[in-house]
Amino acid sequence: MAFNGFEEGPAWGVPDPGTGDIVKDAIRKEQIIKDIAAAQGDLRALLTRVQGVQADVEKFTSENATLQMYIDNLTMQMAKRK
Repeated sequence: MAFNGFEEGPAWGVPDPGTGDIVKDAIRKEQIIKDIAAAQGDLRALLTRVQGVQADVEKFTSENATLQMYIDNLTMQMAKRK
């Protein structure tokens, strides 16, 4: 459906058959695939880092709970001595 000089463009994912060079398109697609693969590698590295940080947080949380218990016990002992 066209409106006063506006033509419909090709649908999503449907290339315009009259434009582009097959070699250029193949090179462009190959570059896009390489970029996607590199981005996936970066995401894997970030995920590994996030998992490491999460493990550290869990460890520190446990250590903090142990220290808090120690402090509470010392406080109770000090209070009993008075």
